[in-house]
Amino acid sequence: MNKGLRALLAGCGVLSVVLGFIGIFLPLLPTTPFLLLAAWLFAKSSTRLHGWLLNHPHLGSHIASWQAGKGMERTVRRRMFIFLWCSLMVSAIILSKLWSLLMLATIGTCVTLFLLRQPVYDKP
Repeated sequence: MNKGLRALLAGCGVLSVVLGFIGIFLPLLPTTPFLLLAAWLFAKSSTRLHGWLLNHPHLGSHIASWQAGKGMERTVRRRMFIFLWCSLMVSAIILSKLWSLLMLATIGTCVTLFLLRQPVYDKP
């Protein structure tokens, strides 16, 4: 792979990490897909950045277990459900429009169904 393409992939990976970090605080911006995308982009472009992400104290173990095919830890998925629905309810209260309630309920239902279909494991 040429140097320019590797730099482009690494830059997109950094952007994905930034968007994932912002998604921690914004309810409609997903964190997990951006971090998984960043891991894939870093794996293709930079072993140093990929190693940094996999060794991150808060995110690394979750990404590594996902890449290994184990899925997500059951307690993490439970927390995701709680934060997802609490943030969607707060957003619905703040917006208090029927269209926003329907949109948020649809997004929440789709994300919930997606998470329920993913493999889970119990922490040893």
